[in-house]
Amino acid sequence: MGPLAGYRVLEFAGIGPGPFCAMVLADLGAEVVRIDRPDGPPGGGPSDILGRGRRSLALDLKNPAHHAAALRLIGRADALIEGFRPGVMERLGLGPAPCLVANPRLIYGRMTGWGQDGPLAQAAGHDINYIALTGALWAIGRAGERPVPPLNLVGDYGGGGMLLALGLLAGLLSAQKTGQGQVVDAAMVDGAALLMAPIYAMLARGRWQNARAANMLDGAAPWYDTYECADGRYLAVGPIEPQFFAILCQRLGLDPARFADRMAPAAWPALRAELAAIFQGRARDDWAALFEGTDACVAPVLDLTEAPHHPHNRARATFLDDQGPVQPAPAPRFSATPASRPRPAPARGADGAAVLAEWGFSPTDIAAVLGG
Repeated sequence: MGPLAGYRVLEFAGIGPGPFCAMVLADLGAEVVRIDRPDGPPGGGPSDILGRGRRSLALDLKNPAHHAAALRLIGRADALIEGFRPGVMERLGLGPAPCLVANPRLIYGRMTGWGQDGPLAQAAGHDINYIALTGALWAIGRAGERPVPPLNLVGDYGGGGMLLALGLLAGLLSAQKTGQGQVVDAAMVDGAALLMAPIYAMLARGRWQNARAANMLDGAAPWYDTYECADGRYLAVGPIEPQFFAILCQRLGLDPARFADRMAPAAWPALRAELAAIFQGRARDDWAALFEGTDACVAPVLDLTEAPHHPHNRARATFLDDQGPVQPAPAPRFSATPASRPRPAPARGADGAAVLAEWGFSPTDIAAVLGG
């Protein structure tokens, strides 16, 4: 089930954003087959969340029979995902040129940090490096302190894997109309820069200072920040609009008219001190109960073990926890083609014979590949 049912995707096993992209496509119903190295990690099992939803075929791409099988599978795929440094797939004889000859409609997805070209294309890097070059890392953190890595969500996953998934889907739509495949060059540095478009827009309009914790959305404004409560846990407070801020004040027993100048940075220190003192007076969950369901834009800051059990997340089944480890559910949701519960990640090579048979290999062909 899922809106991508019927599409076939080959994923050449990698780490991080490539598997995340493959997970998203599998969650949405695509048939994703992961090509693993025979000597690669064993993988599999419920805790391998990024590996869920697909099947595994182990191939040694330097083995002529396995290489030929990979090219034959590519000829029957709709899309391909690879996340190696530029040139690796070409050296394996599976770069875009031979693959698009084998399958002119193929959408060939390439996931890298720096992109397929440019001065840094061959350099190693990680999420923190890619977002450093876009301004994103510079902008995150407290005033007078070092920039703070926002986990590896901005480069690897938002600017990387999710961007590649979007690129592959756009390519598939184009191929349906034109019959022509193409290469998708998804670079994490490009994607992280794209995510910064709203911030660069505010900078261009003079509504954003080029400094950390000096702006409305980076923790400088007292009505868009986190506050420690009496029990050492935290609230997220974000009533930007005046009508929402008025509700916050009313719930706290404050007169909103006192804060007519709340948008002026000069007023922020005093308001922050007042709110901090108030929130220190009660436990986090007491405050959460006071604001629950209101438009005050206040929410408890939940840790990783608490979040799956919040009543809203449970009502929407935002997390899956009825089989195996807790994990995020597939998203977004579709009314006519809902996604099925993802299958646990396969062990390396676990589905080789079945995959080859379903993709048109004869018993003799299968024996030649799996026995070679």
